Amino acid sequence: MTARPADRTRYDRATAHLDAPIAIVDLDAFDANADDLVRRAAGKPVRVASKSVRCRALLERALARPGFAGIMSYTLAESLWLARAGFDDVLLAYPSADRAAFAGLAADPKLAGAVTVMVDDQTQLELIDASRAGGQEEIRVCLELDTSLRMLGGRLRIGALRSPLRSPAQLAELARSVARRPGFRLVGLMAYEGHVAGVGDALAGRPLRSRAIRLMQSAARKELAVRRAEVVRAVRAVVPDLEFVNGGGTGSVQHTAAEAAVTEIAAGSGLYVPRLFDNYTSFTGRPAALFAQPVVRRPGVGVVTVLGGGYPASGAAGADRSPVPYLPEGLRYDAQEGAGEVQTPLLGSPADDLLIGDKVWFRHAKAGELCERFDTLRLIEGDRVTASVPTYRGEGQTFL
Repeated sequence: MTARPADRTRYDRATAHLDAPIAIVDLDAFDANADDLVRRAAGKPVRVASKSVRCRALLERALARPGFAGIMSYTLAESLWLARAGFDDVLLAYPSADRAAFAGLAADPKLAGAVTVMVDDQTQLELIDASRAGGQEEIRVCLELDTSLRMLGGRLRIGALRSPLRSPAQLAELARSVARRPGFRLVGLMAYEGHVAGVGDALAGRPLRSRAIRLMQSAARKELAVRRAEVVRAVRAVVPDLEFVNGGGTGSVQHTAAEAAVTEIAAGSGLYVPRLFDNYTSFTGRPAALFAQPVVRRPGVGVVTVLGGGYPASGAAGADRSPVPYLPEGLRYDAQEGAGEVQTPLLGSPADDLLIGDKVWFRHAKAGELCERFDTLRLIEGDRVTASVPTYRGEGQTFL
């Protein structure tokens, strides 16, 4: 039996006692993916991106493995929640304007020691100071470098619109501002090259575009490696005891790890391996997180309808943001309906072998966003559910 039909047999057997919709994580695949991230990081610790996991039990599982250290969070409220739960190294990847959370951070020595906040503007420091509400704890700070590739004299920009800080001089200037300001300590730098780490370079049926992406990413890696090293030298001249330089993402782990200036790698999607991470030449992962919808109708020959399933991912709208029917193989959407809010017709010859109540397994597009749809993940080992663990949503936490 080939891998995918064998997986379907395992998943159906493991969840036969459970009604869909359900979400699962195949722990054998999760652990294999974790090992691959560590291998590609080549000795540098992997910081787990929590937005790609959104389940405390699985964050703990990853961090218990050799080669993983620390969490990269996505909101300040989440950071404090994780720190209160016992995670002692939480790097907030995005600036915050959550005044109440900053007040809590500044008033609690445990939280202040565990959480590092992101800054790329002097005004953000002023907002934090204005939010202290009497709290005097020192705030740990990380600066973010803009990693975008600029071409044609700056007229062409490739990369996410994130930090305004691009040059060594700009980073060093803000570093001096942090160093001079009482109540703050600069401890790290972050540079996320999303146009390399988060863009597949082997698009099925699109060889010319794939080659163009590979050429762009090669140029981007070379440019960034030089500039990142210069930035790190400039900032260390101001703050010699800088604790970490974070970079990378699932799609660029080995390339970023090869830079001497980088001390740790961020990755999270590579644990679940959603469908957007199928199209890479740099690694091959195993789909670990899936969800199942039940067959509720059989409208005709070669078609079934499942309940719900319309779980689009964030980002620029497009077909690649939709989940894909995965098991049984050979099902496809109706072009007129796609993945629906309350029902989803699926076409293809495998539909004729499905009965009312059977499960159709899907892969979602972006890793942790699946957990915003389900309050529980069923953890599968072999052909058994060995645990049921809450997602963030299952713990009553919705941070965005």
